Amino acid sequence: MNNATDYLGEPVKIKIDRQLGTKHPKHGFTYMLNYGFVPDTTSGDGEELDAYLVGVFEPVEEFSGECIAVIHRTNDDDDKIVVAPDGVNYTDDQIRALTEFQERFFESVILRRKP
Repeated sequence: MNNATDYLGEPVKIKIDRQLGTKHPKHGFTYMLNYGFVPDTTSGDGEELDAYLVGVFEPVEEFSGECIAVIHRTNDDDDKIVVAPDGVNYTDDQIRALTEFQERFFESVILRRKP
């Protein structure tokens, strides 16, 4: 199993399987940003490690960037990494606003790399 916090501050390549503007296949909400996963990983839910892509405002199929944060769900076992283009950063409040479309259903804390 891969620990999401191991990716903090590291370069990462993600595949996007739910592009910006698409609808969730089961729950029907719209993805307000690109959402995907880190290939060849396993997270707490037994699936690949999920990733939100921030700072990219068009649908993409894959992306290489930096993991700037981890959304650690305290009432679920499915942490999410937050990936941004190199040199781009977002505050915790900005990350919460950008991921609210899905994260509003969960309790979480945002983890950052220690300086």
